[in-house]
Amino acid sequence: MQELVKRLEILEADFLKVYEKLEIAKKLQKLVELEKEVAEPDIWKNVEEATTKNQELARLQSETEPYELLKAQISDLKELMALSDEEMKDEFAEQITAMENKFVELKKALRFTGPYDAKDAIVRITSGAGGTEAMDWASMLERMYLRYFERRGFKVACLERVEGEEAGIKTAVYEVSGTNAYGFLKSEHGVHRLVRLSPFNANNLRQTSFALVEILPVIKADTEVQIDDKDLRIDVYHSGGHGGQSVNTTNSAVRITHLPTNTVVAIQNERSQLQNKEKAMEILRGKLVQMQLEQHAETIGELRAGESAGWGQQIRNYVLQPYKLVKDTRTGYEETDPEAVLDGKIDGFIDKYLEMQM
Repeated sequence: MQELVKRLEILEADFLKVYEKLEIAKKLQKLVELEKEVAEPDIWKNVEEATTKNQELARLQSETEPYELLKAQISDLKELMALSDEEMKDEFAEQITAMENKFVELKKALRFTGPYDAKDAIVRITSGAGGTEAMDWASMLERMYLRYFERRGFKVACLERVEGEEAGIKTAVYEVSGTNAYGFLKSEHGVHRLVRLSPFNANNLRQTSFALVEILPVIKADTEVQIDDKDLRIDVYHSGGHGGQSVNTTNSAVRITHLPTNTVVAIQNERSQLQNKEKAMEILRGKLVQMQLEQHAETIGELRAGESAGWGQQIRNYVLQPYKLVKDTRTGYEETDPEAVLDGKIDGFIDKYLEMQM
């Protein structure tokens, strides 16, 4: 029994270190405050504010409940073991093992301590040079990520999707919501390279295609990222209505250019010009923050044009011919079943990247 008591003491000590590092007590205090606020009937007079606070409440609950549950389980078992004899030894051993395994999973939250890791994410997929071949590759990546989002239980909203003339997509933009969405997905930011026998030429030659995946944190509030109005050029242009291209054409599409960095964001999927502008600004903030991280700049004002990783950073190779292999160029992690990877099983690549960042 003494050995089990020692195991439980070690588990408790390690757990409390993580509990403190993740500031669970502070989050619980914030949770109590938010619960009082959302219980006020007047909160729904401002629907946007009420929705934001309810989302924050749900996030804090999902972040704190597993820790509070394990903390209570450790405390209860500690008391029970002090009152029991050797006959309960095997049962206690099983419970401690189960709690140790649970703690291993909870510790993974330590990987998400970056300033934007808890944010939702914008995922933007763009086909590279190569016409139909590259557009088809971009659509394969789109499917891969949509399968991964489904497995993780992330909520997904399509913001923009432009199909290729013959096959695939030119670009697709999604907003992904869920616990630590940006923290999980930031590993995917960069150029993805495919090598395969081309299905689009008669000779079935081996073809190399590229697609750019951009992962941006969702930053809705102006207060989080300060952008000077004089640094922005906002253009309004025609967009096709929901009935298809050239149907119900309106001046609702918005293109915003951040002049100092020549960063351009265009959105036309929303129903109104105001909604398109808000969504474009949201994406622009994310792009500038991503550039800030890449350039190690302290402020947005320090950003320099043309120094984003963009097409210059190839992060992963997907080889279907002459052999089968998917390999990450940053971590060295590889999988020999490309079909499974392209079906959304990219957890190994993400986990390895996050381990390296700790």
